[in-house]
This record gives sequence, C-alpha cells and structure tokens, in this order.
Amino acid sequence: MKIISSKIIRDFAPQMDLLNTIGGGVAQAQVRLDKREQGVILRVVLPSASPDTFHVALHNQRLTVYGAYRHQPDDELSAPLFMRVLDLPANLDVARIDAVQHGAELHVRIPYKNTNDEPRELDIRHEE
Repeated sequence: MKIISSKIIRDFAPQMDLLNTIGGGVAQAQVRLDKREQGVILRVVLPSASPDTFHVALHNQRLTVYGAYRHQPDDELSAPLFMRVLDLPANLDVARIDAVQHGAELHVRIPYKNTNDEPRELDIRHEE
C-alpha cells in the first residue's frame, strides 16, 4: 500500500528545493565537463527541477549556467536554484556555442577554434 503517491513527491520536490534556497542553501546541480575531439560538452543535471528552469548566458569568455524556480511559468518573481560561472579558455570558439536539452540534462556544446594555425615564417619585404 502506497502512503504517498509519486505525483505528490514530484510536486513537492521542487518546493523543497525552493525552501532550501530561501533558507540560504542551493540545489545540488551535477555539472560535468567532457572533453571531446571537436570541443567540450558541459553537462548539467538538476534533480527534482524541471528542464525549463535552466538558463545559459555568455558574456565575452565567461559562461554562466543557472537555474531559477518560478511557481508558475509566467511569474515574474523567481528564486535562484543554482549558478555555475566558467571562464572559458581562448582555444574555445564561443561564436559557435550552443545549448541542447536532452531529457532532464542540459548539454552546452563548445567547439574548439580552428587549430590548423601552425607557426610559419614570414618573408621580409625590402622597401627602397
């Protein structure tokens, strides 16, 4: 016999994250960085939170991934659930960055810049 239904648990879990956040805590987001041949993939999972809570912002070489809880989707007031700020190295191509939602997991894909730039010697011109 089930005392608590799974619907009640699903509805209550985000409320607990919100209460934890208001009390000074943060939701425990799982963040993993996978290095691939073409670039890196930042994987973010926030248990008990809807994928709609994720936001990704990029300013210069600084990537910010955060989650914000809203009781209703159209509410203006939101509570922060988590935030991760990453300073991206210069070898990543921030012009081609994208973010994709895979179920409950967010993938931020950042390709490497063209690394075919090999050192070369320049010819010196003589002007007279």
